[in-house]
Amino acid sequence: MTHRIEQVNKLIRREISELLQRQVKDPRLGSFVAVTEVSTSPDLRHAKIFVSCIASEEEKQDTLSALATAAGFFRNELARRLRLRRIPKLSFQWDDSIRQGDHLLQLIDQVATPSPSDQDTTPSPSDQDKG
Repeated sequence: MTHRIEQVNKLIRREISELLQRQVKDPRLGSFVAVTEVSTSPDLRHAKIFVSCIASEEEKQDTLSALATAAGFFRNELARRLRLRRIPKLSFQWDDSIRQGDHLLQLIDQVATPSPSDQDTTPSPSDQDKG
């Protein structure tokens, strides 16, 4: 990924986050929707906006629906705020990386923490000397 695309991704992420906090008043959007990542195509025609929040499956679908409905508003605001020759078409997608990361941490904790039965079956050093 080129430096220019990375900069455009950062700008779009920052602006969409600010718009979500300050200007979008859709009741379908939860109190806290986070823009986790933006991935813009090299020709700047398309941008995938990855969002996340703590919600049920139904609320996730409502959130994505509300964001898709507001995509035109976001694009117009980006055109006003950013000095880009071409404003990409926005598509919103759900980012499950936070949930997946939490699941991985739980699995690591399960493996790293010995269970009480594991501690009972290991012989003590004094028991090994007797044998």
